Amino acid sequence: MDPIAIQIGPLAIRWYGLLVTGGAVAAAFVATREARRRGENPDHVWDMLVWVLIGGIIGARLYHVISSPSTGGGLSYYLQNPIEILYIWQGGLGIYGAIVGGLLALYLYTRRYGLPFLRWADIGIVGVPLAQAIGRWGNFFNQELYGYPTDLPWGIRIDMENRIPQFADLPPDTKFHPTFLYESLWNLLVFGAMLYIARRFDRQLKDGDLLLVYGILYPLGRILVETQRPDAWTIAGIPTAQLIGAISIVACSVLLWWRHRGTPQAGMEAR
Repeated sequence: MDPIAIQIGPLAIRWYGLLVTGGAVAAAFVATREARRRGENPDHVWDMLVWVLIGGIIGARLYHVISSPSTGGGLSYYLQNPIEILYIWQGGLGIYGAIVGGLLALYLYTRRYGLPFLRWADIGIVGVPLAQAIGRWGNFFNQELYGYPTDLPWGIRIDMENRIPQFADLPPDTKFHPTFLYESLWNLLVFGAMLYIARRFDRQLKDGDLLLVYGILYPLGRILVETQRPDAWTIAGIPTAQLIGAISIVACSVLLWWRHRGTPQAGMEAR
């Protein structure tokens, strides 16, 4: 597939950018519905979207830049080619960096306007997996985030120029696992679960609980997806995303238990 969606003279609009932006707008729409349901002013969502997008993109790009993928590149490459740090349209955005950067931007926004940070973090986090599910299709158009060779019917072909070195000598018609698709489907499941939990357990949840739930559910799938990342950044032979995911699951689970420890009625008060 052509990674460029629209070409107007020298101006090229890429599918990657369109899908990432479209995912962010979809998440914001979900957040407006969630804000209205909670009795909050939904106009804040669109005001804070710019803050969160900027913070998220900066965090996501920094995560990618400091990584050390097995195929080369990473920090050593960008130190030699610093201008390419800005080339986000070519791909290279790390979701864990995006979450940290986006939450920091949200904190600054809520602090400036006197809003409860954890409440608004919960409002915003519900739609984040939907944004991820949409944005991951940008990897399809860039022919990246694919896995090992496969004979499965949903395998995808990757052009020779877009293959990582270890697959460069395989036949042109070789198919590969669509790793981006696996993560996109998991994100859709997480989105559905987040919506259900937000509404079914509304009275039991405390502000910040949905953020913790996301910190458990998304990494569960990401740990599995990383088994189909032959180019993963590793630490001591373990994919870094799996290590971060495991830490997130344990930390968020403990925090969620700690916040609701004690009597069965803990946290049952209405909002």
